[in-house]
Amino acid sequence: MSRRGRKLRPMAEINVVPYIDVMLVLLVIFMITAPLLTQGVKVDLPQADANPLEEDAKRPLVVSVDKEGQYHITYDDDRTQVVDAGELQRQAAAIIQANPGIPVLVKGDRSVDYGQVIQAMVLLQEAGAPGIGLLTDPSE
Repeated sequence: MSRRGRKLRPMAEINVVPYIDVMLVLLVIFMITAPLLTQGVKVDLPQADANPLEEDAKRPLVVSVDKEGQYHITYDDDRTQVVDAGELQRQAAAIIQANPGIPVLVKGDRSVDYGQVIQAMVLLQEAGAPGIGLLTDPSE
């Protein structure tokens, strides 16, 4: 009779084991994908079709990579200087600091190793370039 007199109460415990399993799966996924997201060179890609620069825009800083892999820097007076990697970074940093918002463009020879062009972009990024554009010939 004592059993009939007592009311049955619902159990108020939460089973947390499935939540722990989900958390561990998410942790593993983030541990695997996080290192993959930090590699690469930051380049601002255009949101629309590529258009020529406006005529009233600032004169761009142009870094060229020739087929031998040498760096050339051209700015303002259209004189091109052959520079090594350290000098490219120093000159680019000085130009970017003196002219905030200057367009920074990279052009590479068709036969040059892709890694040389990427290295030029990395040097410009370390020099403080907020965005880097790539120069191409117009399609025919």
